[in-house]
Amino acid sequence: MAASLPPTLFRHASLLLKTLSSRTRLHASLRPNHKHLAPMTTSPSPPSPPPPPKSSKKARRDSPESLLRHRLDMCSKSLDLPSALLHYDDALASSIPLNLHLYNSLLYLCSSFPHPLGLQRGFQIFSRMSADPDVVPNEATFTALARLAAADNNPRLAFQYVLQMATSGIPLKLRSYGPALFGFCESRDFAGALEVEAHMDASGVVPEEAELAALLKLSSESGNAGEFYRILHRMRGLVRRVSESTAEILEKWFESDTAAEAGVDEWDEEKVREGVIKGGGGWHGQGWLGKGRWSIGRTEMDGSGVCQKCGERLVCIDIDPVETDEFARSLSALACQREAKDDFSRFQGWLDRWGPFDAVIDAANVGLQNQRDFNFYQLKSVVNGMREMSPSKKLPLIVLHNRRVKGGPANNPRNRELVDTWRKAGVLYVTPHGSNDDWYWLYAAVKCKSLLVTNDEMRDHLFELLGTSFFPRWKEKHQVRLTFSKRGLSFHMPPPYSIIIQESEQGSWHVPTVIGDDIETPRQWVCASRNTPLDSSLTDAQLIEMKL
Repeated sequence: MAASLPPTLFRHASLLLKTLSSRTRLHASLRPNHKHLAPMTTSPSPPSPPPPPKSSKKARRDSPESLLRHRLDMCSKSLDLPSALLHYDDALASSIPLNLHLYNSLLYLCSSFPHPLGLQRGFQIFSRMSADPDVVPNEATFTALARLAAADNNPRLAFQYVLQMATSGIPLKLRSYGPALFGFCESRDFAGALEVEAHMDASGVVPEEAELAALLKLSSESGNAGEFYRILHRMRGLVRRVSESTAEILEKWFESDTAAEAGVDEWDEEKVREGVIKGGGGWHGQGWLGKGRWSIGRTEMDGSGVCQKCGERLVCIDIDPVETDEFARSLSALACQREAKDDFSRFQGWLDRWGPFDAVIDAANVGLQNQRDFNFYQLKSVVNGMREMSPSKKLPLIVLHNRRVKGGPANNPRNRELVDTWRKAGVLYVTPHGSNDDWYWLYAAVKCKSLLVTNDEMRDHLFELLGTSFFPRWKEKHQVRLTFSKRGLSFHMPPPYSIIIQESEQGSWHVPTVIGDDIETPRQWVCASRNTPLDSSLTDAQLIEMKL
């Protein structure tokens, strides 16, 4: 494999391996040998040095090393490679030492600059970095080198850098694989792309939409129906809604001659049905069903989940109760780490005593929706509306931070009376000072298996900590969103079908896109079916009747 690399790039790869091994030996030689240590003698501790004067701090700030770092950081922000190289050359001429951060900044800029200058200088800078015994490459170094190799149309070398990272014990990231994977896909090297995908799986690195879309496009262009089917199912499990560019890849595939030829005229319906049950609904995984041209186009779903193009009804995929309980436990553990443990444990005890609830309200989000100041009347209307829709007619749980019940609008006598009424009814929980009420209302909704009333999209850092594919599935099933207009308050309940890529028992595919939100504008879906498209003039009632 290495013999096929260009001599210059092969020398860089060999140099990197030698550098890493020599530094490993160097670090081992520097470890203290306790057998030869002299006995310790007791001596008075030297007096602590006085704090450095302000003038010395200024001197460090104005040192050549600090000034160089500041200049390179500014170049990185503006992607100004020519200026960065001038600063680098000046530093070499002035014998200013470079550390790992400075080298990585330069390599990042070189790999981001679409010009031969970036490639040439990038590998030159790395050669000098490799000769510096005080600098040990890290993940950012290797990733920049992989990007340089990919920019030089050498995805194989980019993948070699990934393998070197793994050999050196450096944790791999998704970005580490990108240069090699995208490079193989662009050069239509199917074997290379699958090799990278397999290494990602073995390393526990999960691909996202961009990586899966590249593999889908390569499968389509290579005419590999089996791989396209496999990767589409992988996307179904990892990506709930696709971007416009991915939707276009799917449409191009279903319009192709290869897609028309892929499939079978007859299939075992019982086996397909068993696959649907085993998979939990919404897919069977038994391969392309049917033969002939696909009818492909954009469509919408009606309120009950019936496709307005082909007439098939989407399914609602159930959530495993065991998964819900496990999610509640992990959420509790995270909350206790992030919040004062006694505060959150006290809330859990309160919830056990007063719950369960049919609905939980993120009161801060509701009371501030389209408002400058917190609006208790708006919150009250939502509370009463959810009570009316509740099967038990029980008031929902209202989670509100303590700063909302003290001062400001809370001083209004009517609002104070409202707060007192909710307290006495055991439906208001006031989170303590310094807490993040998001943990409280989310945990309560998951624990009670109830609806959650909020317009919060739950995309910030707190929800990223959950790190699980279960959360978006739970959110889709439980979130109630609101709109306030001159016509009044409107509740947007969870849809009676799952907004996820679905494969039907008849072989049709429905793929939700990110276009539309199902509140102000209907969501667009890609519909691919071998059935004849239905007349668009049919009413929703007629479509539903046909499906029944």
